[in-house]
Amino acid sequence: MTPLRKRMLEELQLRNYANFTVERYLDVVGKFAKYFDKSPDLLGPEQIREYLLHLVRDKKSAPNTFQIHRAALKFLYVKTLKQPWFDEQVARTRRHPRLPSVLSASEITQILNHTHNLKHWTIIATFYATGLRCNELRNLKVHDIDSQRMLIHVREAKGGIPRDIPLTPRLLERLKIYWRWRRPTDWLFPSKMRPDQPMERKTIRMACNLAGRRAGIGRPVTPHVFRHSCATHMLEAGADLRTIQVLLGHADIQTTAQYLRVSTTRMQAAPNPFDVLQLKPIYRSEDDHRQR
Repeated sequence: MTPLRKRMLEELQLRNYANFTVERYLDVVGKFAKYFDKSPDLLGPEQIREYLLHLVRDKKSAPNTFQIHRAALKFLYVKTLKQPWFDEQVARTRRHPRLPSVLSASEITQILNHTHNLKHWTIIATFYATGLRCNELRNLKVHDIDSQRMLIHVREAKGGIPRDIPLTPRLLERLKIYWRWRRPTDWLFPSKMRPDQPMERKTIRMACNLAGRRAGIGRPVTPHVFRHSCATHMLEAGADLRTIQVLLGHADIQTTAQYLRVSTTRMQAAPNPFDVLQLKPIYRSEDDHRQR
């Protein structure tokens, strides 16, 4: 590990950044240094601009990916190297909000019924039943499943803020079936190749995507799609936004409110002002003689 990388790691740890964020930020800076084949402390705003343009033009990176790279480089230059010029000289990208991708209940059922690997089945079921993020699920340990209090303890949550979420009897039953088969002792979903480590994020994402393809779902299926589906279906079943916010671990309720935009049940139930107008009945057009 280079002195600069070690210094950045220490700065991240001092500020109590989540392990996942630490890994992402260090990975971004490593790619930035590799692109120019130079240490980042020898580079400046022009090189950052060139690299970010490379992400946009050549890599076709999504706005979220751009933001993560910019945030990592900002941390390096502002917090680690104590450079004051970053925000003034490095452009931000405009983010266009998108509707969350949501599966129907029948599509969720279809995916589960076409998943024959018990470990993958249990992972997908847990995603949908809890709304956990990918990193939160992969970091679950066996003792985080509290069958006495019917809770799941999420210790490795985003932002380092732990939370408890309800454990339903049906999910507990499925988790017990999985446990009796796999017998995990530490990590609930350990890596197949390295049992002392949790599953890799990439492996979990691939399992979700393959399950969607096997079920004939015509769009990408990711862990976050199950999270979006869980939240939307809870909203449609009558749960209030504040409850969903706490269960999902959203810092801002505006993030939770996005599910109002994709809940067809809520939109269809909203009264339409057109429907209450006292209109005369129309049986035919009064200007049939005119050219249509």
